[in-house]
Amino acid sequence: MPTVNVINIKGEEVGKMELSDAVFGITPNTTAMHAVVVNYLANQRQGTQSTKTRAEVSGGGKKPWRQKGTGRARQGSTRAPHFRHGGIAFGPKPRDYRYSLNKKLKRLAMKSALSSKAAEGSIIVLDTLALEEIKTKTMAEILSAVGFKNKALLVMPEVNEKVILSARNIEGLTPAITGEINVYDILNNNQMIIVKAAVEKLEEVYA
Repeated sequence: MPTVNVINIKGEEVGKMELSDAVFGITPNTTAMHAVVVNYLANQRQGTQSTKTRAEVSGGGKKPWRQKGTGRARQGSTRAPHFRHGGIAFGPKPRDYRYSLNKKLKRLAMKSALSSKAAEGSIIVLDTLALEEIKTKTMAEILSAVGFKNKALLVMPEVNEKVILSARNIEGLTPAITGEINVYDILNNNQMIIVKAAVEKLEEVYA
Protein backbone atom coordinates (compact mmCIF):
# COMPACT_ATOMS: atom_id res chain seq x y z
CA MET A 1 0.00 0.00 0.00
CA PRO A 2 1.64 3.30 -1.11
CA THR A 3 2.20 5.82 1.67
CA VAL A 4 2.64 9.57 1.16
CA ASN A 5 3.43 12.45 3.47
CA VAL A 6 0.63 14.92 4.13
CA ILE A 7 1.84 18.53 4.27
CA ASN A 8 0.26 21.87 5.04
CA ILE A 9 0.38 25.01 2.89
CA LYS A 10 3.68 25.99 4.53
CA GLY A 11 5.31 22.77 3.33
CA GLU A 12 5.47 21.25 6.82
CA GLU A 13 4.73 17.55 7.27
CA VAL A 14 1.60 17.09 9.38
CA GLY A 15 1.04 13.36 8.95
CA LYS A 16 1.06 10.38 6.62
CA MET A 17 -1.62 8.88 4.41
CA GLU A 18 -1.96 5.36 3.07
CA LEU A 19 -3.21 5.34 -0.50
CA SER A 20 -5.58 2.64 -1.71
CA ASP A 21 -3.86 -0.22 -3.54
CA ALA A 22 -6.90 -0.55 -5.81
CA VAL A 23 -6.50 3.02 -7.07
CA PHE A 24 -2.89 4.07 -6.53
CA GLY A 25 -1.12 0.71 -6.38
CA ILE A 26 -2.00 -1.24 -9.52
CA THR A 27 0.40 -2.11 -12.34
CA PRO A 28 -0.18 0.65 -14.94
CA ASN A 29 -1.81 -0.54 -18.17
CA THR A 30 -0.15 1.52 -20.89
CA THR A 31 -2.52 0.25 -23.60
CA ALA A 32 -5.56 1.49 -21.70
CA MET A 33 -3.94 4.86 -20.96
CA HIS A 34 -2.96 5.31 -24.61
CA ALA A 35 -6.47 4.47 -25.83
CA VAL A 36 -8.08 6.93 -23.42
CA VAL A 37 -5.63 9.75 -24.22
CA VAL A 38 -6.18 9.31 -27.98
CA ASN A 39 -9.94 9.31 -27.37
CA TYR A 40 -9.73 12.46 -25.24
CA LEU A 41 -7.70 14.34 -27.88
CA ALA A 42 -10.03 13.19 -30.66
CA ASN A 43 -13.04 14.43 -28.70
CA GLN A 44 -11.40 17.87 -28.36
CA ARG A 45 -11.22 18.34 -32.13
CA GLN A 46 -13.69 20.86 -33.56
CA GLY A 47 -13.92 19.16 -36.94
CA THR A 48 -14.78 22.44 -38.69
CA GLN A 49 -12.19 22.13 -41.46
CA SER A 50 -13.69 22.32 -44.95
CA THR A 51 -12.64 22.54 -48.61
CA LYS A 52 -14.72 23.14 -51.72
CA THR A 53 -15.26 20.48 -54.35
CA ARG A 54 -15.42 21.32 -58.07
CA ALA A 55 -19.21 21.56 -57.68
CA GLU A 56 -18.89 24.23 -54.98
CA VAL A 57 -16.22 26.49 -56.48
CA SER A 58 -17.66 29.53 -58.24
CA GLY A 59 -17.27 29.83 -62.00
CA GLY A 60 -16.22 27.25 -64.51
CA GLY A 61 -19.61 26.85 -66.12
CA LYS A 62 -18.35 27.48 -69.65
CA LYS A 63 -16.43 24.82 -71.56
CA PRO A 64 -12.89 26.32 -71.85
CA TRP A 65 -12.33 25.21 -75.48
CA ARG A 66 -14.03 23.05 -78.04
CA GLN A 67 -13.97 19.30 -77.66
CA LYS A 68 -11.92 18.39 -80.71
CA GLY A 69 -9.38 19.90 -83.05
CA THR A 70 -7.24 22.03 -80.70
CA GLY A 71 -4.56 19.44 -79.99
CA ARG A 72 -5.17 19.84 -76.29
CA ALA A 73 -6.82 17.43 -73.90
CA ARG A 74 -10.58 17.68 -73.69
CA GLN A 75 -11.88 19.75 -70.79
CA GLY A 76 -15.36 20.49 -69.56
CA SER A 77 -14.62 23.07 -66.87
CA THR A 78 -11.74 25.16 -65.52
CA ARG A 79 -12.79 24.25 -61.98
CA ALA A 80 -11.61 20.63 -62.20
CA PRO A 81 -9.07 19.71 -59.45
CA HIS A 82 -6.04 19.87 -61.77
CA PHE A 83 -6.72 23.52 -62.71
CA ARG A 84 -5.57 26.55 -60.73
CA HIS A 85 -8.57 27.85 -58.78
CA GLY A 86 -10.20 24.47 -59.25
CA GLY A 87 -11.98 22.43 -56.61
CA ILE A 88 -10.19 20.16 -54.14
CA ALA A 89 -10.43 16.43 -54.72
CA PHE A 90 -11.03 14.32 -51.59
CA GLY A 91 -10.42 17.31 -49.29
CA PRO A 92 -11.62 17.46 -45.67
CA LYS A 93 -15.23 18.26 -44.86
CA PRO A 94 -16.82 19.13 -41.50
CA ARG A 95 -17.11 15.99 -39.39
CA ASP A 96 -17.45 14.85 -35.81
CA TYR A 97 -14.32 13.11 -34.48
CA ARG A 98 -15.98 12.02 -31.23
CA TYR A 99 -16.23 8.36 -30.29
CA SER A 100 -16.84 6.57 -27.02
CA LEU A 101 -14.97 3.99 -24.97
CA ASN A 102 -16.41 1.56 -22.45
CA LYS A 103 -16.43 2.46 -18.76
CA LYS A 104 -14.21 -0.43 -17.65
CA LEU A 105 -11.42 0.72 -19.95
CA LYS A 106 -11.70 4.33 -18.77
CA ARG A 107 -11.64 3.29 -15.10
CA LEU A 108 -8.59 1.11 -15.72
CA ALA A 109 -6.81 3.97 -17.50
CA MET A 110 -7.57 6.41 -14.67
CA LYS A 111 -6.30 4.01 -12.00
CA SER A 112 -3.23 3.27 -14.14
CA ALA A 113 -2.45 6.99 -14.49
CA LEU A 114 -2.85 7.60 -10.74
CA SER A 115 -0.74 4.53 -9.93
CA SER A 116 2.04 5.64 -12.28
CA LYS A 117 2.20 9.03 -10.53
CA ALA A 118 2.27 7.34 -7.12
CA ALA A 119 5.05 4.99 -8.27
CA GLU A 120 7.09 7.97 -9.51
CA GLY A 121 6.65 9.78 -6.17
CA SER A 122 5.03 12.67 -8.04
CA ILE A 123 1.97 13.05 -5.78
CA ILE A 124 1.95 15.85 -3.19
CA VAL A 125 -0.92 15.63 -0.67
CA LEU A 126 -2.07 18.78 1.13
CA ASP A 127 -4.10 18.55 4.32
CA THR A 128 -6.25 21.49 3.17
CA LEU A 129 -6.16 24.39 0.74
CA ALA A 130 -8.12 27.59 1.30
CA LEU A 131 -7.47 31.28 0.67
CA GLU A 132 -8.98 34.30 2.38
CA GLU A 133 -8.90 36.34 -0.83
CA ILE A 134 -8.15 35.99 -4.53
CA LYS A 135 -4.40 36.54 -4.66
CA THR A 136 -2.06 34.97 -7.23
CA LYS A 137 1.01 35.97 -5.23
CA THR A 138 -0.26 34.10 -2.15
CA MET A 139 -1.01 31.04 -4.28
CA ALA A 140 2.46 31.15 -5.83
CA GLU A 141 4.04 31.30 -2.36
CA ILE A 142 2.02 28.24 -1.25
CA LEU A 143 3.06 26.31 -4.36
CA SER A 144 6.69 27.20 -3.82
CA ALA A 145 6.47 26.00 -0.21
CA VAL A 146 4.90 22.63 -1.08
CA GLY A 147 7.39 21.81 -3.83
CA PHE A 148 5.74 22.87 -7.09
CA LYS A 149 8.23 22.62 -9.94
CA ASN A 150 7.24 23.51 -13.48
CA LYS A 151 4.12 21.59 -14.49
CA ALA A 152 1.49 20.31 -12.07
CA LEU A 153 -2.16 19.35 -11.80
CA LEU A 154 -3.83 20.90 -8.75
CA VAL A 155 -6.77 18.74 -7.67
CA MET A 156 -9.42 19.94 -5.21
CA PRO A 157 -12.44 18.04 -3.85
CA GLU A 158 -14.89 20.72 -4.97
CA VAL A 159 -15.02 24.11 -6.68
CA ASN A 160 -13.23 26.80 -4.68
CA GLU A 161 -13.48 30.03 -6.62
CA LYS A 162 -10.78 31.86 -4.66
CA VAL A 163 -8.27 29.07 -5.22
CA ILE A 164 -9.14 28.62 -8.91
CA LEU A 165 -8.98 32.34 -9.71
CA SER A 166 -5.70 32.66 -7.80
CA ALA A 167 -4.17 29.64 -9.53
CA ARG A 168 -5.33 29.95 -13.13
CA ASN A 169 -2.75 32.59 -14.09
CA ILE A 170 0.25 30.64 -12.78
CA GLU A 171 2.26 29.18 -15.64
CA GLY A 172 2.41 25.40 -15.66
CA LEU A 173 -0.41 24.91 -13.13
CA THR A 174 -3.72 23.28 -14.12
CA PRO A 175 -6.43 23.61 -11.44
CA ALA A 176 -9.19 20.96 -11.45
CA ILE A 177 -11.72 19.21 -9.22
CA THR A 178 -12.02 15.45 -8.69
CA GLY A 179 -15.07 15.10 -10.94
CA GLU A 180 -13.30 16.74 -13.89
CA ILE A 181 -9.77 15.31 -13.93
CA ASN A 182 -8.86 13.09 -16.84
CA VAL A 183 -6.06 10.72 -17.80
CA TYR A 184 -4.55 13.18 -20.28
CA ASP A 185 -4.14 15.93 -17.65
CA ILE A 186 -2.62 13.50 -15.15
CA LEU A 187 -0.05 12.18 -17.63
CA ASN A 188 0.62 15.57 -19.23
CA ASN A 189 1.74 17.07 -15.90
CA ASN A 190 4.90 16.20 -13.98
CA GLN A 191 3.23 16.42 -10.57
CA MET A 192 -0.13 16.02 -8.88
CA ILE A 193 -0.79 18.43 -6.01
CA ILE A 194 -3.93 17.04 -4.44
CA VAL A 195 -5.94 17.97 -1.35
CA LYS A 196 -6.45 15.10 1.11
CA ALA A 197 -10.24 15.26 0.77
CA ALA A 198 -9.85 14.92 -3.01
CA VAL A 199 -7.77 11.74 -2.53
CA GLU A 200 -10.56 10.28 -0.42
CA LYS A 201 -13.12 11.14 -3.09
CA LEU A 202 -11.02 9.47 -5.80
CA GLU A 203 -10.63 6.34 -3.69
CA GLU A 204 -14.39 6.30 -3.02
CA VAL A 205 -15.19 6.48 -6.75
CA TYR A 206 -12.50 4.20 -8.22
CA ALA A 207 -11.76 1.64 -5.47
